[in-house]
Amino acid sequence: MSTRRQLIVSGLALASTAVLAASPPAGSPRVVALSWEATEHLLELGITPIAAADAGDYRTWYVNPPLPAEVPNVGSRTEPNLELLVRMKPELIIISPLLEDMRDRIERIAPVMSHDSFSQERDNLELQRQGYLTLARRLGREVQAQARLKLMDERIADMRGQLAARFGTALPSVAVIRFSSPTVVFFNGPNSMPQHALDLLGLAPAHRVPPSAWGITQASITALGQVRQGVVLHIEPFTQQDKLFGTPLWQAMPFVKARRFAALPSIWTYGGVFSIERLAGSITQALLRLDMPG
Repeated sequence: MSTRRQLIVSGLALASTAVLAASPPAGSPRVVALSWEATEHLLELGITPIAAADAGDYRTWYVNPPLPAEVPNVGSRTEPNLELLVRMKPELIIISPLLEDMRDRIERIAPVMSHDSFSQERDNLELQRQGYLTLARRLGREVQAQARLKLMDERIADMRGQLAARFGTALPSVAVIRFSSPTVVFFNGPNSMPQHALDLLGLAPAHRVPPSAWGITQASITALGQVRQGVVLHIEPFTQQDKLFGTPLWQAMPFVKARRFAALPSIWTYGGVFSIERLAGSITQALLRLDMPG
């Protein structure tokens, strides 16, 4: 066999192996997730998608719930690989509004369900909660979904109790940020998932920003100086921290001088409903570790 033919055969074998590896257990629906919120919600329903868009980046940025390594990538969230979708023979494909212009082509492969994304006009937490329940009903798992939501609500209520026990009526105000560079920061504001998490924990924002579709506002790093009394929590990773944290500007920040600054583990802040639970848990643990009066 020629080298070229061997490479072709090997490539076909690898492609077939990837598809077979993604096959769900007997009785599980064959579902493809073309949005990360849908990927999260499927996993929280106990359903492993047979493929996911931007699967590698999901594992890097979204992290939890973990996407099994055997789940193959099926292109990007804006340009899915339709040829691979055909070969995988899904029973349902979940898309986001970004793919509505491709709906006709995708529907030729399998039934399509749209999962709403973030919106400035709607409550993003409620939007994701209802999206999860709608998906659960479609897949016959509504009872399981309701139980999972109830567990999440109970866990967040317990976190709120832990903070009340620690701080009493002197709960700190909190700003949740993500660094873009040593000079630029993103504040999470109204209708963002971090702000919804703060609301559920009974915590006020330490820095107010205007509403936006995704709940974030870009600002100069100097804007952080306006946080004079509250706590600032930044979401990792921030690979350029050495270029900022040692500067006189940073050391002069009120919250830095008062040791009211901490890091949160990598959490995707534009996620499905259960990103709220992960955000609330990380915020609670960070606040309980800070050396603050209370």
